[in-house]
Amino acid sequence: MAKDLEHGVDERTRLLHGSAVDRRLSAVQQRDDAASSVVKSHVTVEEQAMAGSTIGERLAYNDYTTIDWLHDLVDKPILHVKDSYRLRFIHSRKGIRHELFSLFDSASGWIAAALIGTLTACVAFLVDVAEATVSDWKLGYCTRNPLLNREACCEDKSPLLGIASEVGDQCAHFKVWSDGFAPSFAIYVAFALAFGVISSTATMFTKRSLPAASPGTEDKQQFGSPPEPVVGGKSMYMAAGSGIPEIKTILSGFVIPNFLDFKVLFVKAFGAVFAVATGMCLGKEGPFVHISTCVGYLVAKQFPKYRDNGRKMREILSAACASGLSVAFGAPIGGVLFSYEEISTYFPRKVLWRAFLCSLFAAMVLKTLNPTGTGKLVLFETNYGTSYSPVHYLIFVVLGVAGGIFGGVFCKCNFYWSKWFRGYAVIKNNPVFEVFLVVAATALLQYPNPLTREPGDIIIKNLLVDCRGDVSSSSWVCRQEARADGGWGYVGWLVHGTVAKLILTIITFGCKVPSGVIIPALDAGAFFGRLIGQWIGGISPGIFAMVGAAAFLAGVSRMTISLCVIMFELTGELEYVVPHMMAIMVAKWVADALGKEGVYDLAQSVLGHPFLDLDHSLGLVQRQNALVDRLVPPRQTMDEITVDVPKSNKVPRAVLRRKLAQLRRRGLMDAGLVLVQNDGMLQGYLAEAELDFGLEHLGALYADDAEVRLLGDAEEGDFDLGGFVDRTPVAVCAKAPMEYAVEMVGKLGLRQLVVTEEGTGRVVGVIIKKRLVAYLDGLKD
Repeated sequence: MAKDLEHGVDERTRLLHGSAVDRRLSAVQQRDDAASSVVKSHVTVEEQAMAGSTIGERLAYNDYTTIDWLHDLVDKPILHVKDSYRLRFIHSRKGIRHELFSLFDSASGWIAAALIGTLTACVAFLVDVAEATVSDWKLGYCTRNPLLNREACCEDKSPLLGIASEVGDQCAHFKVWSDGFAPSFAIYVAFALAFGVISSTATMFTKRSLPAASPGTEDKQQFGSPPEPVVGGKSMYMAAGSGIPEIKTILSGFVIPNFLDFKVLFVKAFGAVFAVATGMCLGKEGPFVHISTCVGYLVAKQFPKYRDNGRKMREILSAACASGLSVAFGAPIGGVLFSYEEISTYFPRKVLWRAFLCSLFAAMVLKTLNPTGTGKLVLFETNYGTSYSPVHYLIFVVLGVAGGIFGGVFCKCNFYWSKWFRGYAVIKNNPVFEVFLVVAATALLQYPNPLTREPGDIIIKNLLVDCRGDVSSSSWVCRQEARADGGWGYVGWLVHGTVAKLILTIITFGCKVPSGVIIPALDAGAFFGRLIGQWIGGISPGIFAMVGAAAFLAGVSRMTISLCVIMFELTGELEYVVPHMMAIMVAKWVADALGKEGVYDLAQSVLGHPFLDLDHSLGLVQRQNALVDRLVPPRQTMDEITVDVPKSNKVPRAVLRRKLAQLRRRGLMDAGLVLVQNDGMLQGYLAEAELDFGLEHLGALYADDAEVRLLGDAEEGDFDLGGFVDRTPVAVCAKAPMEYAVEMVGKLGLRQLVVTEEGTGRVVGVIIKKRLVAYLDGLKD
């Protein structure tokens, strides 16, 4: 087998480099280690190349397994893990003890949601307090208690509305490192570089290799430590980035082992503290979504109904995502909508209710813990007291256009930057060095500007300020806007802040540290909005900063409803919902005109994660006018995965062993065997993981030359695997439009789709989910 495997790998290497398309993709792969396993060649090219292969084909995304949403609902009496079997078993038992157990089972989803929200808020509290303290160490320290941040140290003052030097003057308890610009600058840079190295070094400890082939059932190993792989897969830094692209991949039905482990949770929280404290253009809001999902998985796996069922596990993970945004922004309703609009693929009403409860508990606990010291959930509370008039609608539209241009430019530039700059060997092989360079560039560009020197959330507070009453005397922004000479230097700092945030966010997003893009986008929009507000009389410039922040984030992320709700929960300004709606909608239209994919979709492409976006995918295939037969595998592959069951309904054990070995050599953990009889008529489908379980565990009771029953009623003494066979696999005609395949796989969550011949009904192919995703990726190029 070793010689066959070696020959198969050599053959695969020769074939992959045999076409111009694959040579171009190979060059991209060499520039980006994170996307090294992505093969986006057209299926017909693969068919031609694999026609003479002795081991069949190896598809793109072979590092990932998938779950089958549909079949996680139905009976599987041997493994006892499917939801329908579990419910019938529980409710069929009589007695008080079983009644109580049934009641607990029914309430376990609500219990899990409440626990997830509570624990997520506790983790967020620790991260918020630690990050605020560590970040302030770049400027000085609290003489009363070095572990206190500047706000807590100067609780009787208003330090957050001034620049660093003024804070030291206003608060006797907070001691700045130096009164001179050069020494302060040097200390600031030194601390920032140290924090960046700490964060990126911690992230390196979460490097994992995805298995490309694995024995055992993937439903029970989908998040935990996988068994020894037969073929190695690509490498990932599990705690790097925001985690949102990976979570979208998981919630769409794919499996990324180890991504939600406790170690990743700890490193993500620890790394986020120091990454945000560097002052880089990143935020902890995206990492909070990953953290909440880790908490959700760790809690849910304590309940058998979630641990043993991939579909139900993803339901609770969707609810957990809501608590991440709830604690990040103090926006419980926005968190629920964010999970629905941006993250989840499958979001029925039951998930909505549990997400609501999870987000509610997260908000309640966070408000009680009070990490900001204000006693309020609202992070950037404003009270402008003035309303807008219809003439201002034009300004809101302008902000929307600017936000769309910003988002479109950012997404494209960040995508090409990731491919180009991170393609250099010195950067690709030394992620910590890249972080060092980015931190140095950020500190050099941001420290001279009094407005960009602060952490990202403080920047937004400063730019949203309403310059009326007593606040104007303590706010550097208000004092600059009150100058009689027009404050052209201040205007220059606003322009500098907008441009610097765009450039620095482009080069920062994707670094190997925990990081999100939400706060930097809000910062850039607030800078631009405040700049526009300088020339609009009769209304506070903070209003335009607020609307501009929403517009810029909409252009980057393409969020709409959830973002609008998050903004009024962030600021408490319900009156400005209409301006937010206008700016967000215009920003999305303009950004979509420049490029259909938002930042998280492009990040999935860069990282090489599979994802089936149903709406976008339908648009792609509708322009192709293709039929399902386009995705029929090569003949050699079909020979390998087809089992012609004789009339006895039994197959020699050696045949199934050989078929299983062929599937493993191809590295497809979620493929299987299609069972046919009577000249190719479909009789069932046997998944690889279940075939392996049956042969290795149940087969230990039988002789090696025993025949295995796959169909029909078992008799006493039979080696029966019929309980593992899906007798009703979903099938589609080969001449059906491609839209049918996309709809069925996307909406039903199928892992495979059998293709039958028109007229005869004979099996001619099997489309697994990864084959369809790889085909759709080819249409995007």
